[in-house]
Amino acid sequence: MKARDRKRAVLIDKYAQKRAELKKRVKEGDIEAMLELQKLPANSSSIRYRNRCKLSGRPRGYMRQFGISRINFREMASNGIIPGIKKASW
Repeated sequence: MKARDRKRAVLIDKYAQKRAELKKRVKEGDIEAMLELQKLPANSSSIRYRNRCKLSGRPRGYMRQFGISRINFREMASNGIIPGIKKASW
């Protein structure tokens, strides 16, 4: 799944400019632009990208500030790996 997300990230970067231009033309009412937009790879849409934990690859409970999932965050905080985090009542 991590590899699939990396491929999606590359496609998103590659087609971002073209996709933005086509969307602008579609809003103006250009039907040909809509057909061109549909021909682009589906994975080039930014909606398809999913944030994942850098350690486990888990997609849910992702904490952007640290780039890891809540489970890994909790384990690392309990072991004292993350400085400045105090265990309250979890």
